Amino acid sequence: MALAGRCLVTGGAGFIGSNLIRALLSRPGLKIRVLDNLSSGRGQDLDNLPVEMVVGDIRDRDLVDRVMAGIQVVIALAAHTGVVQSVENPAEDLSINVAGTLNLLEAAVRHRVDRFIFASTGGAIVGEAVPPVHEDLPPRPLSPYGAGKLAGEGYCSAFWGSYGLKTVPLRFSNIYGPFSYHKGSVIAKFFRLVQARRELTIFGDGEQTRDFLFVDDLCRAIRTAMTADLPFGEPVQLGTGRETSINALVHLMRQVVGESRFPPVRYAPPRPGEVQRNFMNIARARKFLHFNPATDLATGLRKTWQWFQKVGSP
Repeated sequence: MALAGRCLVTGGAGFIGSNLIRALLSRPGLKIRVLDNLSSGRGQDLDNLPVEMVVGDIRDRDLVDRVMAGIQVVIALAAHTGVVQSVENPAEDLSINVAGTLNLLEAAVRHRVDRFIFASTGGAIVGEAVPPVHEDLPPRPLSPYGAGKLAGEGYCSAFWGSYGLKTVPLRFSNIYGPFSYHKGSVIAKFFRLVQARRELTIFGDGEQTRDFLFVDDLCRAIRTAMTADLPFGEPVQLGTGRETSINALVHLMRQVVGESRFPPVRYAPPRPGEVQRNFMNIARARKFLHFNPATDLATGLRKTWQWFQKVGSP
């Protein structure tokens, strides 16, 4: 399949979407339609880009049916994101991440979409497992967010098996980079606090670990997944394969920002639903997507901090 035709990106005005669309526009012949309710995305980040912008919600069945017309590839990024938010409001998480995903899948079948790429997650699905985690580990989600993404993967598998829709669930690690104005994950949150010269809070002892992947590397993998020959309906993990503690992350961020500007750091009790250790085995991504992350954490942090300094507060 050539990378041409028309692509629908849900959540395309958000953090990952704004980066992905810029990466996709470098490919000739691809027309992009964006569906975003702008609850956290910023339509102005797509201003002056040759994309069709539709404001709306993935739970709106009639609207989704209309925007799916003529689409060859769907990249489903729209989601209720965040472990803590899902614990606070599990019904809302289910409504968006499960019912909304099902709505997209049904419309994709009706309109004979060729490929459906689903943004999933790694650690929140697997739960507390000895890392590096891999795709064949039994799922044990510790939060409604993880449960909802697991359900979305299940529907992707079912729609490949029942309807022949070529679904590609991609499990993202902790993604960071430009356009992360409102992203709630640790790097974006800490850089915003540094800008505001406000104290940073680490929940737990700081030795909890994550796998931090720069958004440009993620976008290259998604673009490859649009055409790659890979096992449909089965998850593929996208990370670096490297484990970084929050304490080590803060140390690197302090080096990037500078000691004189870096605010105080305090420690607080751990939060419920969060995994203690997580990083990914990316052998399947290397095999099927020829995936090789090019950006080390120090370089990615420098690029992200430069972006935050350039744009200031949204």
